[in-house]
Amino acid sequence: MIFSEKLTLIRRNKGYTQERLADALSVSRQAVAKWESGQSYPDITNLIQLSELFHVSVDYLVKDETCQIHPKTEEIAHEGLIEFLVEAKKHTYAGKGPKCESIRSGSHDYEYKKHPFTYIDTFYGGESFCGEEVVWNHDTPIYAMNYSGRVIGPNFSGDFLKAALLHCTQDMPYRGPHYYEENGFIYQCNVTGDMMWFQGYEDICFKGQKIYECYFHGSKIV
Repeated sequence: MIFSEKLTLIRRNKGYTQERLADALSVSRQAVAKWESGQSYPDITNLIQLSELFHVSVDYLVKDETCQIHPKTEEIAHEGLIEFLVEAKKHTYAGKGPKCESIRSGSHDYEYKKHPFTYIDTFYGGESFCGEEVVWNHDTPIYAMNYSGRVIGPNFSGDFLKAALLHCTQDMPYRGPHYYEENGFIYQCNVTGDMMWFQGYEDICFKGQKIYECYFHGSKIV
């Protein structure tokens, strides 16, 4: 396996887009695209940054002869996970999709399938709630996230929360976008980590007053 192939594989496995990796290295997205297509090669500074960011050795990155390996089973299983996760969210709670049959007593459940993946979002409660999202590849769980939130002020709008979550992107597939504003409501979301292990916090303010908050954390399952 050559450098360009390894970089593409590692980046995707870590849940990075080309844009996010470029920002982390302070280079252009075009530079990352050229590295992954084999048109150019990063300098030693960038190689060290890649090594530290992805927790692999520079030796691993540059020596083709030591890397004649196939992707790990979990890497194959996770290919396309982020794209599916964003699509699933937009077809379930955020997209006002239909609920499915409750998995447990008192639960609210949404399900979305697109071969080979299945997504299920299960939560309990209303103004104070907790829940979990899980993605399976065939019958194998490969991703999970737990969340817990509450309404803490007047004028809360469930429709606004759904509208904000509907704007999740492949760069921010966890809950909603970094920032979303509409009709006096402001949604903000901050995340630390990446798809391998992350935690975050989102809130909604209306006319300067915080009216909702939610904590969440999760990871890929390997």
